[in-house]
Amino acid sequence: MNIGDIARITNLPAKIIRYYEDIGLVHPGRDANTYRRFNQTDVHKLGFIRRARSLGFTIEDCRALLALYEDKVRASADVKQIAQHHPDLIDAKIAELKAMRTTLGHLIENCAGDHRPDCPILEDLAVISQKEPG
Repeated sequence: MNIGDIARITNLPAKIIRYYEDIGLVHPGRDANTYRRFNQTDVHKLGFIRRARSLGFTIEDCRALLALYEDKVRASADVKQIAQHHPDLIDAKIAELKAMRTTLGHLIENCAGDHRPDCPILEDLAVISQKEPG
């Protein structure tokens, strides 16, 4: 399979597949013209990575999980250790998103949405916060 085929099968953009190849997560073969040639193992790995990423695992987590998956004498405790901190990260992200939603809702409520130039949304965006990097 070429990269277009594998992109359709895995529902991943070709650009992401090339990135995963560049960082060593997948290793497709090359034909005589040096075109990438993917096989079923690559399809499986890319599906594994896609699912892991959808659950919030980092690229490094994916690398570790793939290594553990391929190690048939692995200990499930090692897998669990990688996964254990993700629910806390998800809870923190949910709290952050709720705060964003509350703030945005407040700004929308206070915006007249008419032809006047004053706008609390733009005024808020223009405020430089001491907490922001930069």
